[in-house]
Amino acid sequence: MELPERTRVTYTVERLRAVSAGILETAGSTFYLLIAVRWFDAGSMAKAVIAAGGSIGLLLSPFIVKIVGSLRLLPNLAVSYLNFVGFLVCFAMALWPSLWLFVIGSAVSMAILSGVVPLFTKIYNENFPEQNRGRLFSRTIMIRIVVAAAFNEIGGRLLSNNLSHFRILLFIFAGCFAAAYFLVRRCPSTKLVNTGGLNPFAAFSYIKHDRVFRLTLICWMFMGFANLMMYPLRVEYLANSKYGISLSVGAIAWIVGVIPNLARLLMSPVWGWLFDKMNFFVLRIILNLGFALGILTFFTSTDTTGLVMGGIVFGVSLAGGDVAWSLWVTKFAPPDRVADYMSVHSFFTGVRGVLAPVVAFNLI
Repeated sequence: MELPERTRVTYTVERLRAVSAGILETAGSTFYLLIAVRWFDAGSMAKAVIAAGGSIGLLLSPFIVKIVGSLRLLPNLAVSYLNFVGFLVCFAMALWPSLWLFVIGSAVSMAILSGVVPLFTKIYNENFPEQNRGRLFSRTIMIRIVVAAAFNEIGGRLLSNNLSHFRILLFIFAGCFAAAYFLVRRCPSTKLVNTGGLNPFAAFSYIKHDRVFRLTLICWMFMGFANLMMYPLRVEYLANSKYGISLSVGAIAWIVGVIPNLARLLMSPVWGWLFDKMNFFVLRIILNLGFALGILTFFTSTDTTGLVMGGIVFGVSLAGGDVAWSLWVTKFAPPDRVADYMSVHSFFTGVRGVLAPVVAFNLI
């Protein structure tokens, strides 16, 4: 089937951008904290700021959407400009490697990546046809997963050879932001409809007026909070000797990282197809059951087989979560309000992202 021109351009750009996005994903998930601990010997506050960067970006997303709407900027250009800021930040971190510049720069760069999500959702809504939006999006996610896995290995080897090579990684991250700056500019997009003046919380009024949106957010808050509580505890459960599981660091990395991501990679196209064909609420129920089953399997197991099975179920569910979390508002929001709806959803995800790990570690 021949794709419309705007779909073809966006799909091409997003497949190329998935390479840089996959590399930048490793910055937040692995390398920023690793560099902070091993090179800078950062304290708990510095590590907390770095770890919270992505959640801070989600919390700021309503402000970003409101500013972009108020300035009458095209969403693709706004994303492009913010990626240029990311380039400058990473480049400065590489040139002047001091602890607090690194901490602030890491948080800012991760906040940029997460804060622009509502703008991307609007672009996907406009340019990917509804009947195959999930399928096209999932294919870009597959590229991102493969690149992230490969670069984790490459970056890990680079730092293993010489820890001072972290500056090379930062230059690479800067290059990825620069690539995204040029690529996103090519995506067709239309301006946001600005309502509510300069009030960044005007979009929250949709919670009051849209019952389906309100109830879905409430359900997502409960299940999402549980998932984000248990996510960091997987490493704690495997690594802390008090739980009686004796695994090497390499084995923990495989169970927590490699195995779930392999399952995530294999199942992404399946979930993309299901998102296009299935009732969203049925899909969400299946995902919730999958996450619950993964948590139960993982945390009630003490043998490798059970832990691997838990990791697989988690990865399968995460693949569906990638698609559902990123695109669900496109099924319910009016076309000119997609960015506003997504900014509200992102904000509450940021709230969960900040609070859930704190609650989790205070309960054990």
